[in-house]
Amino acid sequence: MSALAAPSLRRTYPSLRAAWIPMSALCLAFFVEMVDNTLLTIALPTIGRDLGAGTTALQWVTGAYSLTFGGLLLTAGAAADRIGRRRVLLVGLAAFGLVSLLAAGVSTSGELIALRAALGVAAAAMAPITNSLVFRLFDAQDLRMRAMTVMIVVGMSGFILGPVLGGTALAHVGWQWLLLVNAPIALVAWLGVRRGVAADDPAGLTDDRLDLPGSLLSIAAIGLACFTATSGVEHGWASPWTWGSGAGAVLALAGFVRHERRTEHPMLDLAVFRDGVVRGAALAQVGTSVAMAGVMFGLILHFQYAYGWSPVRAGLANLPLIATMVLATPLSEGLATRWGHRVACLVGTAFLAGSLGGLAWGVEHGYLAVAALMVTFTFGLRTVMTICAVALVDAMPENRTSLGAALNDTAQEVGTSVGTAVVGTLIAVLVTTVLPDGAWPADLVASFFHGERVVYTTLAVAVGLLVGAGALSLSSSRSVDEHR
Repeated sequence: MSALAAPSLRRTYPSLRAAWIPMSALCLAFFVEMVDNTLLTIALPTIGRDLGAGTTALQWVTGAYSLTFGGLLLTAGAAADRIGRRRVLLVGLAAFGLVSLLAAGVSTSGELIALRAALGVAAAAMAPITNSLVFRLFDAQDLRMRAMTVMIVVGMSGFILGPVLGGTALAHVGWQWLLLVNAPIALVAWLGVRRGVAADDPAGLTDDRLDLPGSLLSIAAIGLACFTATSGVEHGWASPWTWGSGAGAVLALAGFVRHERRTEHPMLDLAVFRDGVVRGAALAQVGTSVAMAGVMFGLILHFQYAYGWSPVRAGLANLPLIATMVLATPLSEGLATRWGHRVACLVGTAFLAGSLGGLAWGVEHGYLAVAALMVTFTFGLRTVMTICAVALVDAMPENRTSLGAALNDTAQEVGTSVGTAVVGTLIAVLVTTVLPDGAWPADLVASFFHGERVVYTTLAVAVGLLVGAGALSLSSSRSVDEHR
């Protein structure tokens, strides 16, 4: 009987069309977890008014999701290697849908932040598994490459589409529905995975124990570091709260490094960072995500407050980001194929840093200037993110590619948490900690423009240095397939 059942454990498909059910389900799961990174961004002004939340609270509404998501990605990937990837994904989808239903009862910003953190936990059980299961669907290498390209475009589009979908929905329903809609989407994805993705082969799983202390230390380090930034605004930079959380972040990071070096089964084998390509790609991914989160957070406030646009119009204003994300694929891959990872990534870095510097000028020169810079920014972003994902996985040993994928996702989510925290903190310091209702007076708009100039100039320098340093560590490989 086991001999007859064995082939079903490794069921593969001869084409993308034949695999439409599992591919659709996995893309839907990946889309919903990525879109939730930014879905509420467009609703921040509305949420602030409804719940009486200030700038720093709104920062945590978006940052709490990224924090738990990024902190638990490696742990979720490790759990999937032990109890089954398909099983963990199904549990994650079910939890994601059920937690989303709790949005109907949210009445304070604290409750919303807690709910977003719980959604991040559920999403962490989905992200690395959706990508790894795609490769199990196909034996042919060209099909795997095409499937991964679809997943990358779907995931990145989801991240950027969040404000567009959210803005459109807000014209007709309350902001709570932006979370409630996750439940039916998660259900459809759950059914598709259940029907179209084969169960794991027990022989391909490991019985190594999970590194829960490492996971808790990593979350503590990132969380305390982000809280230090907001505490500086709320309690003062000389406050015991600020110094205490900063010291706690340093101690948690030191404890994480020490624990990972000593434990028999580390969550993150630090030895992988001896490879310069792994170090460089991870560093560059952190930088690109800092830039993306910062721009998304800043522009949503810019469109709705400085311009006074409705959520729908502000969401549609992000369309240049989405179009470029899709259309830039052949250009980005062409750069890598012709010039290699290092040169292509340096070109992308120049577009990223240059566009951020341009936004410091463009915010006062109307939407057309901002839209043009959004196009150049997204081209740089798409180039660096794709190339570094390929480079990181290529640099990993053959039996550690799932760790490479999880490390790539973790670097991006850490960058998202940091980017949101930095921009939110700078806006609070430079402009206002309380977002006023209605139209902004001219002096506050002028103050906001000044704050934006400082924010984007800071991001241009920081991101240029981070991503540039990472790009210089890459090789001259011309691979554009994440699983060669």
